[in-house]
Amino acid sequence: MGLLDLFVAASMPVLKVLLVTGLGLILALDRIDLLGDDARKHLNNIVFFVFSPALVSSNLAKTITYESMKKLWFMPFNILITFIIGSILGWAVLQITRPSQHLRGLVVGCCAAGNLGNMLLIIIPAVCKEKGSPFGDPGICHTYGMGYASLSMAVGAIYLWSYVYNIVRISSSKSTKEVEINDSSASRSSREGSISQFGTSTESLLPSKVPPEQLGLPSTRFDHKTQQAHLGTKLKQYMENLSKKINLKTLLAPSTTGAIAGFIVGLVPQIRKLMIGDVAPLRVIENSAILLGDGAIPLLTLIMGGNLLKGLTGSGIQKSLLVGIIVVRYIILPLIGIVVVKGAIRLGLVQHDPLYQFVLLLQFALPPAMNIGTITQLFGAGESECSVIMLWAYALASISLTLWTTFFMWLVA
Repeated sequence: MGLLDLFVAASMPVLKVLLVTGLGLILALDRIDLLGDDARKHLNNIVFFVFSPALVSSNLAKTITYESMKKLWFMPFNILITFIIGSILGWAVLQITRPSQHLRGLVVGCCAAGNLGNMLLIIIPAVCKEKGSPFGDPGICHTYGMGYASLSMAVGAIYLWSYVYNIVRISSSKSTKEVEINDSSASRSSREGSISQFGTSTESLLPSKVPPEQLGLPSTRFDHKTQQAHLGTKLKQYMENLSKKINLKTLLAPSTTGAIAGFIVGLVPQIRKLMIGDVAPLRVIENSAILLGDGAIPLLTLIMGGNLLKGLTGSGIQKSLLVGIIVVRYIILPLIGIVVVKGAIRLGLVQHDPLYQFVLLLQFALPPAMNIGTITQLFGAGESECSVIMLWAYALASISLTLWTTFFMWLVA
């Protein structure tokens, strides 16, 4: 198969994404205002809570079996590698560019978390339908490709909300503390200045330290039982704070819940016979989920285009920071991904399935996850800067994804 044919097959899905994304951007303009902030918010909620779970569960239920699980076990590990290497490279970008404290979590998150769900769900079906595709029958390619993309989306959501969410939270909290410390130090210095005018300090007016026993107060010494109770209370408070910080609601996002449902249907033979297949008694449930899931991809693409409009009106951002993120996501990570996936194939960790290998490689070459923008909105840290990063990252993704998709297809064909 010629390289030119592969390039055409790879460029068509990206062009489709660009056209629909451009339409979403146009619809979000103030003159038209069909995809304004409120409209995008409501549509995003529908996609997040209804369409995406239906898409993930229906595709996983069709493709997941005990045999396929033996082949797919490497994908969660592969995604974990993208997060670890991306975080290390993001830390290197921080050391070089030295951004503000409130942007540190955003930079690491953009380098670590790729758009493992939406972009794969858009690109894989389009690649399968192209005549020059090296992945065989379009129907079989579509079925298994959507299963791989759905699993990628579910695993990516868990990593994103458990890791990037907390990185941005810690970064924003440190930034807030720095502001509070600066404010308190400024107020303290002004107070000390006013005290020095009178030539005395309030500390000289305070009595010297006296043991509580001499003042008739109860002793601060605890016996052994009191210490144990105090320790138990502290441990309970620590566990409560930890559960609040982890935030299980975000970990069990609707797409993750949909993935769990898909795994149960696919792996339990009795349930699979009831719901999957042309003669299954409850096939109407599966067909309804497929019908809902089909609406996810066009809506996701339109919303993505509307969200990128913020980047056009966003505040400026350090150019070296933007270049660093682009270089990490579109040059260094894909090159490392080739080494990782090819090494896994040579070690026998990944079976010889061109489509599966293609998905594993593509996970290293995706633009930053759009949900990072949602996370920055939650903590109010770098929201406008994130919009600018997303605008440039997705604009350049049209070139980067076309080139890497062509090369990856040639590599696995």
